[in-house]
Order: sequence, then C-alpha cells, then structure tokens
Amino acid sequence: MLRLDRTVPAPADLGVAVIGVPEGSDVALSLRLESVVEGVLVSGTARVERVGECVRCLDPVADSVDLALQELFLYADQDVDDTEAARLQGDLLDLEPVLRDAVVLDLPAQPVCRPDCPGLCPQCGARLADEPGHSHDVTDARWAALADLTRSTTKET
Repeated sequence: MLRLDRTVPAPADLGVAVIGVPEGSDVALSLRLESVVEGVLVSGTARVERVGECVRCLDPVADSVDLALQELFLYADQDVDDTEAARLQGDLLDLEPVLRDAVVLDLPAQPVCRPDCPGLCPQCGARLADEPGHSHDVTDARWAALADLTRSTTKET
C-alpha cells in the first residue's frame, strides 16, 4: 500500500458551460494505491475549486468540494471482457478520466448563488434581489382586446 498526497494542476475542460474547475487551478489529491491480484486499486479524495455563474442572476458562483475517487487499474496482461476498464500503461496510470468523471458528475446542473435567488426581471434585466418590489405594468397581448372593451365600457357610464 502506498499513500500519496499531491497537488496537481487541473486539466482543461473540466466542467460544463456554466460551472467547472478552471484549467491550471489546484487539485489536491489524497490517494491510497493498493496492489491487488488484478492490478492497482486507487481510492481517495480530490479537492477542487468550482467556479461558474448563477443561472438565475448571472452572479459569480464559487465553492470548494471534496470528491471521492476509486478505480481499479488492471495490469496490461489481464484478460477481461470489459474494454472500458482502466489499464496500467507500464508502471503508469492515468487518473485524469477518473477525476473528470468524479468532477463532472458532481457538478450542479443549474448552479445558483443561493437557493432563493429570484433572478433577473424578464422585461428589463434588473436584479430582483436588489429590487424586491420591482414590477412592470405589461398587458398580455392576448388580453388586449378585453382591456379595450373595459376602457370603452367605463367611458360610456
């Protein structure tokens, strides 16, 4: 068994359009490598900083998260039907796909700056958190004929 604690730079494209881990930012790995019959079992955690923007108000969103990692890297001579199985390449193993799977699967589908974020006004784009009473007098075009009818009725009386 071997324990490994290292900080490595994050690879490119570790995220989605609205949130992800910036390329080159620190990824703190705390790993345990164990020799097993089939290969090397890697387990541990990765700490990453996620950066993005709120999907409701477009404010910056950032947090730090610890992710669990575990993967069995098979020896090159192991005969296994699983073509997707991770394999050792000589004495080396590639942790990037394992890290990528852990990070991307843990990303929020719609990150928000806070759970009750009211977002932006659909008419003018004002931040509703800054102006809680913000509103517009907009008549739905589908009801415009009725609005004209009520105006003409009030004029006749």
